[in-house]
Amino acid sequence: MSLEHKIGKAKSLLSEIEKNFTPAVFANSFGAEDMVLTDLIAKFFRRIEVFTLDTGRLPQETFLLMEQVANRYSLPIKVYFPASSDVENYVAQHGPNAFYESVERRKECCRIRKVEPFKRAVQGKAAWITGVRREQATTRTGLSESEFDNAYGLHKFSPLLEWNLEDVWAYIRKFEVPYNELHDKGYPSIGCAPCTRATVPGEDIRAGRWWWENPTHKECGLHPKKASG
Repeated sequence: MSLEHKIGKAKSLLSEIEKNFTPAVFANSFGAEDMVLTDLIAKFFRRIEVFTLDTGRLPQETFLLMEQVANRYSLPIKVYFPASSDVENYVAQHGPNAFYESVERRKECCRIRKVEPFKRAVQGKAAWITGVRREQATTRTGLSESEFDNAYGLHKFSPLLEWNLEDVWAYIRKFEVPYNELHDKGYPSIGCAPCTRATVPGEDIRAGRWWWENPTHKECGLHPKKASG
């Protein structure tokens, strides 16, 4: 399937979402995939709302990209933050870097900094849009392009689910889309600074995320393995 066909298919799905699932929101984490969707939404589907999660531990390069997006697209992006009391309690009990100690403490940190703010961001919405791709991780092989997300009580759409990495970068180059500088420094996947590292050639695309954990549970909680649709 050509890139042009995949772009057309993604635009068709976004058009359907804009028409039939209002209010819909795009969860933008400013990775390469999300920049493709940012470009499409800003150009053609501005009734789709856009938000991002500022966990308090993001790399500076991500904030620089946020500014680039604001300057280029004039696209309103709502920023959600974790509840300060929850962060304070977690740090007081476990320390600032307890996520390295166990899967449970890492997932609790993700819950506080990402999942709870995300719940507020999608409250009252009919659908949310994500930039996930099937080939990114073993935990994402069972996802569908369109499904009902029981965890949050709304539809979930993944317009780039069948895109490969080459498609993503071909789009970015073709349309001169801004992207996170960390991608040029060996970071194929970017999250919070202390939980993301560069990878080496041959490593899995998600190897730099929570690299000290087993790949079968390397998710933050926003994308449950099972959903119905």
